[in-house]
Amino acid sequence: MNLKFEEPVIEVIKRAHNVKSFRFKKPEAFDYKAGQYVTVTLNSNGKKLSRAFSLSSSPTEKNHLEFTKKLTGHEFSNMLDAMVVGDTALISGPFGKMTFEGEYEKMALLSGGIGITPMISICKYCTDMKLSTNIILLCSDKAEQDMIFTEELEEMQKQNPNLTVFNTLTRASENWKGCRERICESMILRELPDYAERIFYVCGPPPMVDSMMEMLHDMKIPDSMISKEALIGY
Repeated sequence: MNLKFEEPVIEVIKRAHNVKSFRFKKPEAFDYKAGQYVTVTLNSNGKKLSRAFSLSSSPTEKNHLEFTKKLTGHEFSNMLDAMVVGDTALISGPFGKMTFEGEYEKMALLSGGIGITPMISICKYCTDMKLSTNIILLCSDKAEQDMIFTEELEEMQKQNPNLTVFNTLTRASENWKGCRERICESMILRELPDYAERIFYVCGPPPMVDSMMEMLHDMKIPDSMISKEALIGY
């Protein structure tokens, strides 16, 4: 069931130099699945603007809802960036079919940039629910300063033996000791040798999602084993 409600911001969390999370009290009647998104409407000087955001909170977090935004300098982004505790937003949802409720034994989550947000929701859900689902999360970012939720994911991996996180940076500094390639077939073969047994979730900017879909199709992964979400206006 979709709801529409207005709530004040209860916390703003700076995740990176250009990324913030916004938390709101969760209405008791608002139920959602890990991986879903909401529509957020802001009112500034009589002008209403709306955008869709994947929830970076988990259904197991009963007291708040959270979405996370890359601050791009566009009008809506600037309205969000200016928000402080007590400012209100109109939220409606939940929406989206890239969801998870424990139905798969093995998953591969492929995220690009801010596309990590629904993956965080799913990983939190699995960790909090102590599910046996085996998850490998491949996160692709440009540089070290673009990485978000790294501490949260490190903590989740300590709590959840079934969660593995692999980070790759395409424009890393000389200090970066990790992987520097884009998510590609050779990476899948290397990090996910049992890839044919896994359900794939893909989220990121549209060009990244398109390239991931092409790669997975080339690897003979059927559409029935892929769920995707392209971020518009990321």
